[in-house]
This record gives sequence, C-alpha cells and structure tokens, in this order.
Amino acid sequence: MGTPYRLAIRHRGRTEKHAFDDLAAALDALETELRAAATGTNRTTERALLRELEPVQQVAVRGELAGPRGMRAGIDVRGDGSTEAFTGRITRRLVEQRPGEDAFAALRRALGGG
Repeated sequence: MGTPYRLAIRHRGRTEKHAFDDLAAALDALETELRAAATGTNRTTERALLRELEPVQQVAVRGELAGPRGMRAGIDVRGDGSTEAFTGRITRRLVEQRPGEDAFAALRRALGGG
C-alpha cells in the first residue's frame, strides 16, 4: 500500500522527495526544510517575458504535500524569504494566517495536523 504522505521540496533545478507514515511527521519535515530555505533566500528582481518580477513575486522554494483522499497542500518560500501556505494542486487556495500564526501554523490548522 505504501506510505500515505509524500513530500516534495522543489528548488530551482532539483526536487527532493520524502515519504511519511503520518501527517505530523510530514509537516515537521516540511517546516524544517523550508524554514532553513527561507532564512537563506534573498533574490533580486528578475526579468521574465518582458516584465520584471520582484523577489516577493518569485517562488524560490516550494514544499508540496500529497496525502490520502486527494489531500494536496504546501508552502511557498518567496524570493524575499517570506512564506505562504496553500491548499489544492491545480487551483491553489491561500491559507489565511490568523493573528499570531506563521504560514507553518496556518497550514497545520488547515490540515488538522495540530
């Protein structure tokens, strides 16, 4: 049957994949990987297709979780080091952060992972 939770960390040009038996472990690994990435991210403005993309508009690293019953969610680390949580795969929905929450806590709340 396999492990129910899969985590993919996508950096520019490479993807790391991990498998977990439970949601809490997958969320812990996601947070560990992406917090480290966020502190080391500091991109400059880039040009793409006749427009300029500010660092906050760029996704530097994306962590995506896939789980049972079609569960899809993740966190984007932006080029300025900020983070945003989302649910969904094709149609991504931003997870709104409540007062006192960061993107990791907001994603845990949205997924019921504690």
